[in-house]
Amino acid sequence: MTLAAPLHDDPHHLTPRAQGVLRIGVKAGNRLDTLRQSGASKALFPRHAGGDLLAVTLNTAGGVTGGDRFSIAAQVAQGSHLTLTTQTAERIYKAQPGQTARMTTEAALAPGARLDWLPQETILFDRCRLRRRLTVDMANDAIFLGVETLVLGRALMGERIEAGFAKDDVRITRGGDLIFADAIALDGAISDQMAAAWCGGPANCLASVTYVAPDAEARLNTLRALMPANAGVSLIRDGVLFARVLAADSHDLRRALIPVLTALRGPLPPTWTL
Repeated sequence: MTLAAPLHDDPHHLTPRAQGVLRIGVKAGNRLDTLRQSGASKALFPRHAGGDLLAVTLNTAGGVTGGDRFSIAAQVAQGSHLTLTTQTAERIYKAQPGQTARMTTEAALAPGARLDWLPQETILFDRCRLRRRLTVDMANDAIFLGVETLVLGRALMGERIEAGFAKDDVRITRGGDLIFADAIALDGAISDQMAAAWCGGPANCLASVTYVAPDAEARLNTLRALMPANAGVSLIRDGVLFARVLAADSHDLRRALIPVLTALRGPLPPTWTL
């Protein structure tokens, strides 16, 4: 797997404040095959009750701001199961003019492999600038479960995003064919935009859940029964379930997500407790 070269916003690109690279390979028996970590990206592999290999990533820089570059690449061998989560919520801080943080995650799943991509919340702060990309290349019978969340300022702290930029881009290919693409772009007075009746209304947080597996259709009714009023789930094509969840704050969002993710994989990593 080869990561795309970082993109710069303009010819006056400044030196990144922080960089982090993490490469994880999993072999048969859910055992670690390869590990490369550099810069501010680290991975821990705690013991847990599940049979999968659990990797907990952390950003030793303490947050992300404009000009930072973080990348994760995971390769999951045939029949293996990797769960990737984060030690804590990721915070995207104010960026300097002309700088945008970039976070990329790429995964390759061999036949019969499974990846659960379960990062904790991403919290946006005023004047942040973030481009985040997730790409998954999976075999026809592989399984992918992924969640991405955005918290648009901490509601209990009275935080608002008067100006900012965030773009999420997700692409999934199965057997070489593009089967799923989703993008969220927020630009400008994000809190005001989200508050509009046609957008989030009172919601201040949003999450996307994607489940790609041969048994996706069989899971649809179970997930529909778990959806709160401000959420929905659909079988958007054969083997692909997608849900969007809105919530007033991050606690309510997590409380809504935990039953959904548990139904799709069983017990969640300890980092996901309320």
